[in-house]
Amino acid sequence: MGIDAVNLGRIDLNLLVHLDALLNERSVTRAASRVGIGQSAMSHNLARLRELFGDELLTRGADGMRLTPRAVTLVEPVRTMLAQVETLVSREKAFDPATAVRTFRFGLSDSMEVLIMPALLSRMREVAPGIHLRLTDFDASRLLDELDADELDLAIGYDLMLHGQVHHKRRKLFTETWLCIFNAEKTGVTPPISLDDYLRLPHVVTSLRPGRGARGIVDGALDKLGLHRSIALTTPRFLTAPSLVARAPVIVTMQARLARRFAAEFGLSLSPPPVELGEITISLLWHASYDHDPAHTWLRELVTELAAEL
Repeated sequence: MGIDAVNLGRIDLNLLVHLDALLNERSVTRAASRVGIGQSAMSHNLARLRELFGDELLTRGADGMRLTPRAVTLVEPVRTMLAQVETLVSREKAFDPATAVRTFRFGLSDSMEVLIMPALLSRMREVAPGIHLRLTDFDASRLLDELDADELDLAIGYDLMLHGQVHHKRRKLFTETWLCIFNAEKTGVTPPISLDDYLRLPHVVTSLRPGRGARGIVDGALDKLGLHRSIALTTPRFLTAPSLVARAPVIVTMQARLARRFAAEFGLSLSPPPVELGEITISLLWHASYDHDPAHTWLRELVTELAAEL
């Protein structure tokens, strides 16, 4: 199908930039501030957009401005289209990591930070000294929303957390198994741990979903056996787990690579869990609008390469 040049000529690209700001901010004032124009100018552009699309786009409700059903369908296409235009216009030259100056925002847990970031930072200092990595707190319940809102460039996490839609791209980094880690002297347990001891000992649980309680993969496996465990402490931070189990008669079940590292560092014992937990997949996730961005593509390849070395 050919391009309708007459109709496309009616569209001001800046108007679509302003539409993107309005759809994301849901406020004329905030949208105007986002793109650097006055509030009256943004109100005028909203009127033009309403005429262009034949829809109100934003309506006023008790809790502020709301998107109309038509506006909701425009959020992703408009953002993706603008990102593609930006790539076409601004990044025609081949990406050169040695001279690039850019910030990339990562959403990842502290466990992934420990496993992946040291090698990535070391490589970046060698080949891309002008690139800044900004790591953010990991909230699995908000992860996709943060990618949609362009608050994150990349995320690393368990596949079971990353229920992406069409506009979320993913790449498998590696698979992971589970190990129990505990202080043999404090618990009076010698590896391998029995199911009776596993149920008898209180557990430390790491949970990346605030407000979702302390249940995890272990609880699902125990449910199938009609069993349950006692939980002494729940934390969103993996890095505190070895300090906790080193001082108390408790046990934690965590991903095997991290558990081996902690056991060696803290003098703790390791054991396979006495219930079948299966493997998990660790994936890299990003928004489709960055799929063809040369710098983004380069960084994704580098993360994938370094993860394979784990």
